[in-house]
Parts: sequence; C-alpha cells; structure tokens
Amino acid sequence: MAKGLPAWLARKVRYRRMETVLGIAAIALASYVIVYPFAVAALPPITDLPFHAAETAILRHYLDPDWHFREQFSLNLFDAPYVSMYVVGLLFAFILPIVTATKGMAIAMLALMPVGLSVMFWGMKKSPLWGLLGLGLVWCTLTHWGFLNFMGAIGLFAMSIGFTLLALDHPTRLRSIGLGASLLAVFFTHVYRFPFAVAAVIGTTLVMYPATRRVRPVIVPLVAALGVFGVWRVFRRATLGSSVEGLGLHWERVHEIPAHLFGSYIGPTEQELATRMMWITVALFGATTVLFFAQGRHRKRPGRAIWWGIGVTLTPLAITVVYLGCYFVLPMTIGVWWFVYPREIVTAAFIAVGAFPDMPRQWWLKIPIVGAMAYAMGPLAFFVAAQFRDFDQATADFRAVAREVPMSPKLMYLVFDHSGSTRSTTPFIHLPAWIQAEKGGWLSWHFVSWDLHPIRYRENDANVPPKRPERWEWMPNLFDVTKDGAWFDTFLVRTRSDPSSTFAADPAIQLQSHQGTWWLYRRDAQPANAPSSSVER
Repeated sequence: MAKGLPAWLARKVRYRRMETVLGIAAIALASYVIVYPFAVAALPPITDLPFHAAETAILRHYLDPDWHFREQFSLNLFDAPYVSMYVVGLLFAFILPIVTATKGMAIAMLALMPVGLSVMFWGMKKSPLWGLLGLGLVWCTLTHWGFLNFMGAIGLFAMSIGFTLLALDHPTRLRSIGLGASLLAVFFTHVYRFPFAVAAVIGTTLVMYPATRRVRPVIVPLVAALGVFGVWRVFRRATLGSSVEGLGLHWERVHEIPAHLFGSYIGPTEQELATRMMWITVALFGATTVLFFAQGRHRKRPGRAIWWGIGVTLTPLAITVVYLGCYFVLPMTIGVWWFVYPREIVTAAFIAVGAFPDMPRQWWLKIPIVGAMAYAMGPLAFFVAAQFRDFDQATADFRAVAREVPMSPKLMYLVFDHSGSTRSTTPFIHLPAWIQAEKGGWLSWHFVSWDLHPIRYRENDANVPPKRPERWEWMPNLFDVTKDGAWFDTFLVRTRSDPSSTFAADPAIQLQSHQGTWWLYRRDAQPANAPSSSVER
C-alpha cells in the first residue's frame, strides 16, 4: 500500500501499476513471436518475400535512372490498391537497407493481427490483452507463403469491428474517424477483404442494436469508405476476372484444415506445436468461462449489459460461420488470384477467438492467463526462428554469388533445384528477386506481370523483358538460350550439376562464378578457369 494514500486509492494505484506491467509483458511477448524469427535470418524463407522487397525497391528508386525502374514500370497505386504494405516498406527504405526495410514491412503487417484483435476486444468491453491470441496465427501457412498484406488486412478487419462497437457504445468523433480509417486501411491493404469488412460493420451494427439503439455513428464512416470503393470500381482497370467459377460444397476440405493452418514445414514438429497451442487455447477458453460464471459476473446485470454480452458473443460467432462457409464453398482460384479458399479458414479461426469471455478484473488472475498464452505461442515462434536460422546457412551461397552480380543486370534466373530447405513449399523459387531489390535492373519473370499489383510493366515497351508463359518461373526446363536468352546479359541458375549445356548454343555467355548450388553466367564475360565453390552443399 502506498504510504499516506487512502486504502481504496492505494489499491487503484497498485492495480494500474500491475496493468502496466502486464501490458509491457504483452508487448514483449508479441515482439518475441513476431520479430525474433526475422532477427536471426538475413533472408527469411518466406516464399514471396523477395518480390515484396523488389516492389518496395521499385517505389524507393523509381526516379533513380541508375536503377532503370521508371523505364520498365508504371505506378497504379489506386488502380490496384494493394499499396499500404509497400508504402510502409517505402518509409522504412528511406532510412534502412532494403532487406531490413522489407523485414520491417513484414513485421508491421503481422503486428496488425494482435493489434487489431486488441481493438476488437476493447470494443467488446473485454481486456485488450486477449489480443495476444492473434499471435497464434502469425506464423500460419499463409505467412510462410508471403501473403503478408492479407494477414495485415484481417487484423484491420478485426480493428474495424472494434471501432464499430466503440462508436456504437459511446459515439465520439475520434471513434468514428477510427472506424473510417480502419475501413480505408482494409481497402488499401487488401481490396478484396473490403466488402467483408463493410458487411461486418453493418452486421455488427444490426446485432448490437438491441443494446445500443444506435446506427448513426457508423453511417458517415461507411459512406466515406464506400465512396472511395465506388470511385475505384468505376475507374479501375479490370485485370482480375470477377466471375467465380467452381462453387460447390466440399465437406472433404475439413481434412485439409491442419495443413492450411500450419503446414509449412516438413516433419511433425510444426503440427505438434500447433496442436499443443490449440489445446492450451481451448483450455484457456474453458477456464475463463468457468471463472466468469464462478465469479458471478453474469448476475445482477442491467438489461443493456445483457444484450451487449449476447451481441458481442454472437458477432464473432456469426462472422466465423460466414468464413467457414467461404472455406467449404469457394474455389482454389479466381482468375489469376490463387489459394482462395484456404485463406478463409485462417480468418475464421482468427475471428472465432472473439467469443472468449472477458478476463477477470483481478490482475493476479491475469498473470497466469498471459503466461499460458506465452507458453502456447512462444515455442512455435522459437521453432520458426530455428528454421529461419537454418535457411541462412542454405542461402550463404546465394548471398555470395549475388555480391558478384553487377548493378542493374538484365537477369534471367532459372531455379532447377529446390532442395536444402525444411519448407514444404520451396522458398528458393523467387530468391533471385532480392537482386533486383538491392541492385535494380530487370528480371526474367516478375509478380507485376499479373497486373494485380500497384506496379505494372509498361505496355508495348522495348524496355520491358519479353513476356513469359504462365508459371514460367516453375518450369525452367522451358528455357531455350537461342530463343529466350538474347534479351538478357546475366544468368543465374540454381542446380547441383553443371548447367553449361544450357548455354552451350550461345558462346557469348560464359561462366563468371559458381558458389555452392548457384551458377552465375554473364554475356561476354571472361571465362572462369576455376569456378569458386567454397560454399558447396
């Protein structure tokens, strides 16, 4: 008890002090789970991350003639609004090297998951500490693929629900601005999550109406966000087919759920840690539910509070049912948009935790709850960090050979060999895009060729690499040096056997360097007498 203070005030001071300590512990846990794996690896084994780095570098050096980006690419920041992640990366890239800036961008997107969930719980009048439950899905399969803007968008989706509840409960201008900003953030982070967010705001408002008797606080933010969306619909260039084919009910997908949630690594360890995390989470739900009723927090509540409790329980459950329906009904692809239905099970699991009851008010009961979440989620993050560290060793040869690539190369890359990683899906397939991120120039295949991104190739321009067939990057055996090699001056190959025969038909292309599994060829380079292989694998 603080000396000289009344007993009630001393208890209040001590409570707030311990709440602060718990908040610091929560931030430390979130930092460990999200940041630590990135801190131990030079190049994380996230499949699409090299292209996220390349697109960030294009924005950063767009006006720099030595990087040759402006002559290749046009910017369409509103036409294809997947832009917020790259803007975050750009801000980091002004003060940090591109690799570090890309990691910072990824961390920011993943951090939106616990932050968004915390705002949702705050809006529900529950402890924001429950936002730590969002850490359980930070290292799901989607993250390892590199769908970072999607992960950030579902965090912002939860945030929009939270601001809806806050605005309905106690309307203020700041809360309405928060709702409008979170909806626009969803739009600019992952535009195809935006209709879901709008539907969630409307549905939450209707479900909560018996408790709030309010609709007006959400109207202006909704109208503003829908206005931006409407302008986009009118002026955008239609590059993604809007028709959805192959709809149908697929109950057999229930068996795929574990892999879509945590199926990124070969071997049983990831699944075992994920299963343990799931059961600890279920136990936490059971324990806090029992505690809620044992402490009598359900009794002696006014009518509005009862309706509020019913509403904030039904809202996440109803949204979860919608996403489960999408998981069992949607196809795998819509146009060139791929991996469609597996995303919905991640969102369903993420939002479902909103049904957790509030934590007990006693700070000493919150300590074991936060400790249990740390015990559940920390080991999986440690496992991921260990895999990232191992990948660093597997890419030492790539980093060595990349240092020998000149600035602004016209780079043809061919990845024949995908071994050397514990990932269930290759993290080597796009690795050469790190070279464009750090040195500029051209790539033989690029994400921007899909026309889904805010950066696009210029049309009918001689400065743009020749167009490649669909899925070219996965089929290097299609490469014919006499047809496909003339435009390029640098060739990077990953294989364990000598690829000289691939270039034999063009004697101007000579081996410049060999590091482990990577072979670097240059047009008109001096032939290498003794290839370096100091990093053999």
